[in-house]
Amino acid sequence: MADDWRNGGFGLYVHWPFCEAKCPYCDFNSHVSRNINQKQWLDCYLSELRRSAGETPDRVLNTIFFGGGTPSLMAPETVAAVIDTARALWRPANNMEITLEANPGSVEAGRFAAYRDAGVNRISMGVQALNDDDLRRLGRIHTVSEARAAFDIARSCFDRVSFDLIYARQHQTLDAWRAELTEALSMAVDHLSLYQLTIEQGTAFGDRYALGKLHGLPEDDSAADMYLATQEICETHGLPAYEVSNHARPGAESQHNLIYWRYGDYVGIGPGAHGRITLNGQKFATETHLAPQRWLGAAANGNGETVRTEVTRQEQAQEYLMMGLRIVEGLDIERYCALSGCSLPQDKLDHLTQIGMVQCQDGRLMATPDGRAVLNAVIRELLG
Repeated sequence: MADDWRNGGFGLYVHWPFCEAKCPYCDFNSHVSRNINQKQWLDCYLSELRRSAGETPDRVLNTIFFGGGTPSLMAPETVAAVIDTARALWRPANNMEITLEANPGSVEAGRFAAYRDAGVNRISMGVQALNDDDLRRLGRIHTVSEARAAFDIARSCFDRVSFDLIYARQHQTLDAWRAELTEALSMAVDHLSLYQLTIEQGTAFGDRYALGKLHGLPEDDSAADMYLATQEICETHGLPAYEVSNHARPGAESQHNLIYWRYGDYVGIGPGAHGRITLNGQKFATETHLAPQRWLGAAANGNGETVRTEVTRQEQAQEYLMMGLRIVEGLDIERYCALSGCSLPQDKLDHLTQIGMVQCQDGRLMATPDGRAVLNAVIRELLG
């Protein structure tokens, strides 16, 4: 079991914590700052890369993902140096996927070409809505026309381009979402991430919701109808779901996110980045300082981590189950049993199978389309 992580692969996540504005629905670790010392950030990223690679030598690096925040605010030279250093510290896979998240408001043709030249080969763009009124409600600083222009720039520079949309927005109807999704699919290259709006504590939307001031949210049944319509429409257009919220043409799935869902190992560097790394047969969960300046100071002193926690075999089995059931391919039952030391509860499997929530096939356990629609309940049943 020392090499269990190999079943999922090995990736690198780099967190850039800065945005031009804080969106009211966002609970990610993002901050607005007008003065960013790119050289200081690069020095600390490279220091953390060297520290992490010293612990995980001789691994093949399958993916790099620049997340945020808004990584398209990073200087292309910073991105290039991180990629070059990671390639030198680990053995790069022949088909290494290197993704950078971008917001339409921060996209320039010259900058995107520079990211491509730096080694980025996939862009994930946060469009979020194809309706200017809803973009304003979501706190986005771009318009639909700017999003389309940015998307065209990305498509001219990169073969692989994904974009995100949020549905179940305020005052949104099922028919309106169907029309918007169909429009999005006419633009899509090979991948879409489609998320239902969730109201998180600690966000501006969360505060408004608690005060009863967030009006027009769809009822649960309406939101469920939007989810089901999403699956149907994307399937018809050749981008079937491969994960609860992600749709792709076959072969265009996000390889980095599949490392998470297949329960591989990944190094996380940057403020608030999480990681899972296996050292001497023991898997650890890693966390870093949330505040950018605190992380910078700690990384400059040799270690940006705050917590490193052993993940027990039982916890690994539970995490693998929770991740694996998110993807259409499901999880390997034998691998689950090896991690947990026991079999899945047969009576619960039988019940969930009978009511059409899961299926077992070729040694794998998969949630059905109906099961993925209520996945949290399915997972609670299996782990309860």
